[in-house]
Amino acid sequence: MFQFPNINPIAVDLGLIKISWYALSYVIGIILSWILILKIIKIKKINISRKIISDLISNCMIGIIIGGRLGYVFFYNPEYYFNNFIDVFKIWNGGMSFHGGLIGVILAIIYSSRSSKISIFVFSDLISIVSPIGIFFGRIANFINGELFGRITTHKFGIIFPNGGNLPRHPSQLYEAFFEGVILFLIMFSLMNFNKIFNNTGLITSLFIFFYGTFRFLIEFLREPDTHLGLIYLNFSMGQLLSLPMIFASLCAIIILYNKNT
Repeated sequence: MFQFPNINPIAVDLGLIKISWYALSYVIGIILSWILILKIIKIKKINISRKIISDLISNCMIGIIIGGRLGYVFFYNPEYYFNNFIDVFKIWNGGMSFHGGLIGVILAIIYSSRSSKISIFVFSDLISIVSPIGIFFGRIANFINGELFGRITTHKFGIIFPNGGNLPRHPSQLYEAFFEGVILFLIMFSLMNFNKIFNNTGLITSLFIFFYGTFRFLIEFLREPDTHLGLIYLNFSMGQLLSLPMIFASLCAIIILYNKNT
């Protein structure tokens, strides 16, 4: 059992200007993803200009922020925001949804594809390879903030979080950082090196959605559900219910793309 390390959620404090670890996680994740995509298109000799990649990343940033926020509003707390509409715009108070952000990124990719006349799946495959980087840093920021912690546990890895009572809890943010970040990145990067998979456009995207959905669904069993929602249907959390369609849809896509290729 461990005591939560009291880390200041503000990384840089310049008085009037304060930069949180959460904001830095977004910046670092996006910059590293940007650099890696440029390296991938160079290694794989994909004929896409740096400007098109820059536009893609910019559009995805907007999609993540708007989609992530609206996803949280509609999926996790619609009643509160219906009665406190102005709070929808107070992103600095927290409240982002991965599944909402995913929808935002999909729309951003579709827009970028139409603007550049490049296949949607070429863009989505590139984004899928690098997405675990941003997920990793985002979950580490969740841990630093002491939020989204896990359920009560007697396991020796349990941590007593300041906002989680006096009993040790699973550090589910670190579990997600490891599986949805590190492990998923290694899987995606390894698959990229198999030309048969990489050249079957859309397959890497489908595999990313499948693995993320599976990891998220399983880790949610150890994550404390939102207090205002609790467990919803069949004792599943909202995160699990949102992950199930991802798993089933991606499985169907994987089967279709595999059969098409063979």
